[in-house]
Amino acid sequence: MYRFMRDSFFGNIVYHISQHKYFSHKEEAADYIVPEEYTNELLQKDFQKEEMDAASSIASSNYSNGSEKTVAIQHQVIVHWDGDDDPENPLNWPIYQKAFFILEIVFLTVSVYMGSAMYTPGIPQIMEEFHIGQVAATLPLSLFVIGYGLGPMVFSPMSENAAVGRTSIYIVTLFIFFILQIPTALSKDIVSLSILRFLGGIFASPCLATGGASVSEILSIPYGPVGLASWAIAGFSGPSLGPFIGSILVVKGDWRWTFWFQCIITGSSLLVLTFWLPESYGKTLLYRKAKRLRAITGNSNIKSEGEIENSKLTFTELAVETLWRPIEMSILDPVVLLIHIYISMVYSINYLWFEAFPIVFLETKNFTLIEMGTTYIAIVIGAIIAVVFYIPVVYRVFTRRLLNNEPVVPEVFIPIAIVGSIAMPVGVFIFGWTSAKDIHWIGPVIGAVLFASGAFIIFQTLFNYLGMSFQKYLASAFAGNDLFRSVIAGVFPLFGKSLFNNLKTDRFPVGWGSTVLGFITVGMIGIPVFFYLNGPKLRASSKYSSL
Repeated sequence: MYRFMRDSFFGNIVYHISQHKYFSHKEEAADYIVPEEYTNELLQKDFQKEEMDAASSIASSNYSNGSEKTVAIQHQVIVHWDGDDDPENPLNWPIYQKAFFILEIVFLTVSVYMGSAMYTPGIPQIMEEFHIGQVAATLPLSLFVIGYGLGPMVFSPMSENAAVGRTSIYIVTLFIFFILQIPTALSKDIVSLSILRFLGGIFASPCLATGGASVSEILSIPYGPVGLASWAIAGFSGPSLGPFIGSILVVKGDWRWTFWFQCIITGSSLLVLTFWLPESYGKTLLYRKAKRLRAITGNSNIKSEGEIENSKLTFTELAVETLWRPIEMSILDPVVLLIHIYISMVYSINYLWFEAFPIVFLETKNFTLIEMGTTYIAIVIGAIIAVVFYIPVVYRVFTRRLLNNEPVVPEVFIPIAIVGSIAMPVGVFIFGWTSAKDIHWIGPVIGAVLFASGAFIIFQTLFNYLGMSFQKYLASAFAGNDLFRSVIAGVFPLFGKSLFNNLKTDRFPVGWGSTVLGFITVGMIGIPVFFYLNGPKLRASSKYSSL
């Protein structure tokens, strides 16, 4: 585990402050032998040969400026891993280190993500203290969700810059999020509470947007979907754990204690991850290795792939990558657009539960606030059930085929997605039409479990489909999805109460409201079916598709 501390945020700072005395790397050891390909002597011979070849070529024909640039680039020596089994490569970490790393990302995700709705059990107290209505008191939830849709538009491209990497973004933004909880807990009016929640959402976003990328970087492609599903439980369950914990805090203290608890849990996460979360982004690790080799050999031509990419990146290209391409893909590519619409709707309904659950369990079935909070665990149970079903199936249809060198296309995930798309509306209908006072409370809980299982499967399968189809522009595709779903889902809680109350009947307070949502999800079944029938044709016609 020495490597984890050495490559952590803390280890990297100590390394530079001590001028490489502490937490040094193998290249800086006294007995380290520099590979011949990085030495000046061998390079000099290569340079002379290349210059002679280039001169001969130029003499026989006129080279364009682009060709001359190619000759110049040949002088650079690209740093790579020391063999396929290099222990510095995150793909080669031992299993226990990979498990610990994923556990750290899970802890980070849960500690931040539960903050989205943790305060919602205290909304009645906020309404009374600030003399505001339901919609205004729900605004901090909406702004938090919108904030973590906007944050990845900046933080995701930054984390993919070799000079920055993942870990520094995680730690710096987590520290700011941790500090923001203090003034949030001390808010004196709804305006300051809303602004602070919006800022909190922005700085909470890196782990939500790139946590999956960090997990993927330590897993080989065949095991990627399996590992991502394990991490995704945290992302899917976090918002539901928030109201459960929040209900206890509101009863035992008040609504401000939800933010003090958020401060404590994120502070604990910050303490652990600052010392033990290593850098996992390969381009950043090779970027640092190139700097060490240049210092040792004195050869300024040693470069990493990430350095070369940075040197070619203009401000205009950066703006296109960061801001325009995610929007362009979301609007112009039908596959990306349909996935964004579907995921946004699933996400939005998930946040509407924060309005429906109090109506059903507090107002109709007369649960206490803490008892109502425990019903949110149904979402967690649904995700766990989905994982138990999903992982063996994906291992059989995806992982095993790749390990056997069999061809695999993105559509392999679509039959599983169709199963999830059918489970969702069934769950919504069960929830809505078992919410009567004279029907046992287990009915709507079962409906929530079934919906959560279907929603989890939809998330995993469509994200994997998106990832396989658009590998070249993966960061843009996921940044656009995060923006799309967060902005739409952030708005839904503002009218959720009105949706259910305006359509309620005396016996079924959320029956017809749930029916509206159920019919929408029934219509959405057509999206994965459409992909199954026309996926290859759609991908072939897309200028962004990798396949």
